[in-house]
Amino acid sequence: MAFLRELGDTGLTVSALGLGTVKIGRDQGVKYPTPFSIPDDDAVRDLLARARELGINLIDTAPAYGRSEERLGHLLPNRQDWVIVSKVGEEFSDGDSHFDFSPAHTRASVERSLRRLNTDYLDCVLIHSDGNDLDVLRSGALETLEEMKQAGLIRAIGMSTKTVAGGLETLKRSDVAMVTYNLKQDDERPVIDHAAAHHKGILIKKAFASGHLADDLPDPVQASLNKVLGTAGVSAVIAGTVNPHHLEENVRKARLACGDPACGSGPRPRKGGL
Repeated sequence: MAFLRELGDTGLTVSALGLGTVKIGRDQGVKYPTPFSIPDDDAVRDLLARARELGINLIDTAPAYGRSEERLGHLLPNRQDWVIVSKVGEEFSDGDSHFDFSPAHTRASVERSLRRLNTDYLDCVLIHSDGNDLDVLRSGALETLEEMKQAGLIRAIGMSTKTVAGGLETLKRSDVAMVTYNLKQDDERPVIDHAAAHHKGILIKKAFASGHLADDLPDPVQASLNKVLGTAGVSAVIAGTVNPHHLEENVRKARLACGDPACGSGPRPRKGGL
């Protein structure tokens, strides 16, 4: 097991721990157990720089994360050093999520993300499912993403799913699925197993159960990372934090889970280019 891993057959190499960025763009409608403050620009710059120093090259954002994309577009250093994952389908406003999976909205959303992120391509775009995975896959959104991939605007496509059926169908028709998997929840394991068998990409959300892991273990974060990153087929865990100390601890524990705690901490180049 290594800290740098292939994202299925996409040609992308990602760090086993990716940085989730909802907390730099939105503090409403989140499910974390403790409140937090959205950091200022200097704090975000420092966090991103420290992430790269620690070997992280994977960053996860979405239109539903408030100002996350826009802020990253201004603050993310050295675009070529990062694998950027964004999403389509979910918007957040006035304290609520709103969903639109139509081809027109999908295309407009990707074009807006490109502008916000100040880039001419996105490494991966996932559909942000509302839970009705199979219905979403019949909406035309995935076909629109495939067209934009063929046009060179996206390198890999897929869906952030909530059901086993949706995850399996996503992997049959695209490159990557993002699934929930942690100490408490492993019902989507069949999707991960399918990915391992067919060399598809798997990103893990809620590996720490949004801060609600079992508290009867000496180190539930380490235990969850050991389980998740030790599962064949898992490419990377997405973990959101704005606390540099938590970031450093997460990386240390992810490296331990990968079996390479002394793997080096300097910035690492991303394989390939567009």
